[in-house]
Amino acid sequence: MSKYSIKDLEQLSGIKAHTVRIWEQRYKLLNPKRTETNIRYYDDDDLKLILNVALLNDNGIKISKIAKMSVEEMKAEVLHLTERSFAYDDQIHSLVLAMVEFNEERFEKIIATNILKIGFEQTMLNIIYPFLSKIGILWQTGSIHPGQEHFISNLVRQKLIVAIDGQMYSGGGSKFLLFLPEGELHEISLLFTSYILKSYGHKVIYLGQNTPDEDLKNVYKVHKPEFLVTAITTNPSNEEVEPFLQSLGESFPDSKIIASGYQILGRNLKLPSNVQLMEYLKEIKEFIILLPSTRA
Repeated sequence: MSKYSIKDLEQLSGIKAHTVRIWEQRYKLLNPKRTETNIRYYDDDDLKLILNVALLNDNGIKISKIAKMSVEEMKAEVLHLTERSFAYDDQIHSLVLAMVEFNEERFEKIIATNILKIGFEQTMLNIIYPFLSKIGILWQTGSIHPGQEHFISNLVRQKLIVAIDGQMYSGGGSKFLLFLPEGELHEISLLFTSYILKSYGHKVIYLGQNTPDEDLKNVYKVHKPEFLVTAITTNPSNEEVEPFLQSLGESFPDSKIIASGYQILGRNLKLPSNVQLMEYLKEIKEFIILLPSTRA
């Protein structure tokens, strides 16, 4: 059983801590526990409840009415809302619930429904990737535990691999070498980049997670790609990111290097001219669209 602070509830549900406390006192919605040292905390059931309350309230249902619902009535109403609403925020909220509950069936239904409605690419860009960005930050700050993040990330990874397998390279376009640095295991954004590149008719050499420097150099010698793409979420560390990117630029001076990821967000890094930082996945897609490709 996980333990959450009121700040964790705020970050996961979007409801201000002050409002949570008011609802708690006025409507008895939550029943916080206390540690042996008298520190208040909330459990998984409390988190699921406040997530449901937040979604219902965001969709115009008054808190006084929500407070009179049973847990089962809330769940039923939430499912009804998310099935008829295609607002991105509602879908992301539903994915948070699926993650907290380790509910694979709910995750599959949400994703499948959205893919049918808006397509795989738009589902990734507008729902899955913002959701993963949110839980990535929450994981970094300890608001969710690694098991929850791993559960949902692996489900997304499976979807991406299936989608990538359906893309066939027919020749032409540019050549891209995709890799993650040694010690880096978060490959969702890299997999989606691979999907986008292939869908626009480019050649992709995918090395994936935890690529040793020597392996990267050996593959580069064989393929001589015009572009290298990497993502830095946890490794290298903050202090090592700039030297790492400088070394990449110097090691592969004839290629354009594109880097993204949590470790470069909002940072003013001094880098070689052939290294370009892209903070968000949509930037990478916009860059790819402008390249000559074989896409019809």
